[in-house]
Amino acid sequence: MKAILLTEPGGTDKLTISDIDLPVLQDSEVLVKVKALSINPVDIKTRTGKGVYGRIKEQAPLILGWDISGEVVDVADSSSRFKPGDEVFGMVNFPGHGRAYAEYVAVPEHHLALKPQEISHEEAAAATLAALTAWQALVHQGQVQPGQRVFVHAAAGGVGHFAIQIAKHLGASVVGTASEPNTGFLKGLGVDQPIDYRSEDFEQAVREVDFVLDPIGGDTTRKSLNILRPGGKLISIVGGATEDVQALAQERRVSAANYLVQSNGEDMEQLAALLATGKIIAHVSHVFTMDEIAKAHEQIETGRTIGKVVVTVDGD
Repeated sequence: MKAILLTEPGGTDKLTISDIDLPVLQDSEVLVKVKALSINPVDIKTRTGKGVYGRIKEQAPLILGWDISGEVVDVADSSSRFKPGDEVFGMVNFPGHGRAYAEYVAVPEHHLALKPQEISHEEAAAATLAALTAWQALVHQGQVQPGQRVFVHAAAGGVGHFAIQIAKHLGASVVGTASEPNTGFLKGLGVDQPIDYRSEDFEQAVREVDFVLDPIGGDTTRKSLNILRPGGKLISIVGGATEDVQALAQERRVSAANYLVQSNGEDMEQLAALLATGKIIAHVSHVFTMDEIAKAHEQIETGRTIGKVVVTVDGD
């Protein structure tokens, strides 16, 4: 099969397409013929030697990626959730070695859900790591309730645009930041108060927020404490809740914590139900082929991607 290997940390020139053997299934795994995969900022960080590179660097062949949608073609004897022919999607082995940049991927069955028939493989692949991050942050970590106010930074991005929709599904009102050209996109997703981060100071524009989702870090995390009501929560998905920030949060009677998304098939099933009914949608702004993996990474590196970047896989 064809796979995109990372030969060593560095630029996109370190990503090379090679022919390698099919993966061997372990207990409770299924073999998925990949139809589409999606690219995330963690892919770029890991490619350059950061992100989760330290966790997987000794596991040759080193193949990046975690988000897939495709068809089950084989199952281990101990697997029971899926059968050959099932269309599935999910985030594979995160934060471990996902090996998603390949024509075939061996996946623990409990990391997958059935792909809704109502959406394409491209949309399904897009609704994995980013959507899971938003779901787990808002539902499990934030425990967002109806009537609460949710503030989403970088709301037009991959995680952000899912967070908006999930927060609205949970019955919350949403404030979201983006550049002015993207405020219409935010309103279309249900944002009640869009903020142009280039011309407005979010600290002045909003107060008494129940929950903040932080995909930016740095000063943004610290400043976000100022808009939380007493008892409010901030979850940073980029490590922004440093010890200093957590101490400051405690002084202000709010909480701040970091969170790293985890593969979870039950959460994928929840997302699948929302995708099937159109309660959330995956906005795919760019589609590339495997041969264009460098362009896909470069698009993420612009920092200006709306929604998600997807790569289609045309295996035999």
